[in-house]
Parts: sequence; structure tokens; C-alpha cells
Amino acid sequence: MNFKTKTLILGLIMIGGMALSQAKATDPDVHARQVLMDTNGGAMKTLGDMAKGDVAFDATAAAAAKAQLITDAGNIPAAFEKNATDPETHAKPEIWANMDDFKAHAAALGKAATALDTTSLDTLKAGLGDVGGACGACHKAYHS
Repeated sequence: MNFKTKTLILGLIMIGGMALSQAKATDPDVHARQVLMDTNGGAMKTLGDMAKGDVAFDATAAAAAKAQLITDAGNIPAAFEKNATDPETHAKPEIWANMDDFKAHAAALGKAATALDTTSLDTLKAGLGDVGGACGACHKAYHS
């Protein structure tokens, strides 16, 4: 595995870990967003752990994680429709100022996840960078 791939996989796992470790909001809308993003992060962690070799490749589990990413990507725009705030949120206010761009990021995640081939470890590794790139681009722009 080349350096770029290793770096990307490490970044994906860190993003997933950040999502899973954040404090929980008391505002129900923000909490619902956090649950969605935690689920998304968990799916990325599953795929990243396989790609890194931390867990054995499992085509069924990889396909389930892919399906979760596709579902989550479709649910992201509605989850962020209301500009709810909470001290525990990491969502930047730029989301609501740039909602069309934010939705485009969610669509890019859905497209990358849909294209991800989870039938083998090699194809998973080959496509995971696009999924991670979609996650990372949105987090860079809209996550504090």
C-alpha cells in the first residue's frame, strides 16, 4: 500500500473516530444529526479497518457499510434542514449560508459510496479514497 493510500485510510479512521467520540447534544435536532453522522462514521470505520488490515475483509460487512453510507448520504440534507444549535455541535454556520453546496457534498458522498466496489479487498481499497475524499471535503468546509 502506498503512502497516499495509507494516509487517506488513517484520515478516514480519524474522521470516523471524531464523529464517534463527540459529546452528545441536548437539542433533539442536533442530537439526531450527531446520531446520523456517528452511524456514517461507524460505516467508514468498518471499511477503513478492513482496508488497513486491522480486521479481515468481509464482503458482506463491507456491502452493509456501503449501503449505510448511501443511506446516510441521502439523509444528510434533511437532517441539517433546520439550523438548530447546541454547545456540543461541530456543524459550522456556513452549512446554512451555503446549503446548496452542502447538499452537493452530501450528493458527492452518495455518488462515491454508490460507486464503491466492495466485492474484494483490492476493489475496496481502490475506491475508498473517493469516499474518504467526499467525507473529508465536507468536514473541511463544514465541521469545526
